[in-house]
Amino acid sequence: MPMSARAAIPALVALALAAGWGANRAQAQVQVVVGERAMPAPIVEVIPAARPGHAWVPGHWAWRRGAWFWVRGHHIRGVVAPMPAPVVEVVTVRPSPRHVWVKGHHTWEGGRWVWVPGVWVR
Repeated sequence: MPMSARAAIPALVALALAAGWGANRAQAQVQVVVGERAMPAPIVEVIPAARPGHAWVPGHWAWRRGAWFWVRGHHIRGVVAPMPAPVVEVVTVRPSPRHVWVKGHHTWEGGRWVWVPGVWVR
């Protein structure tokens, strides 16, 4: 291999690495969601005294039939685990300018906290 071609190899490798790094960096950018159907602020509830063997399920918002719905706090027989931390979601590409993002959330169902994934709605 001639000397000039051998000297060009490190430069070409560096260029290829830089181009690959730039492509990965572009893929890692966070998408900003415009138009979110934000969850309202929590409603403050007075927790009534519990009977022995009962635990309080705190009130929380749940997305139902196209709107945020307040699920009132209530006592149940047994133990209530604390609401888990929200799941980190990857927001997909907005289907159209008329769509808004409803973020995922936990709701109390069947005696446990259930994660409801985020969704695009019109």
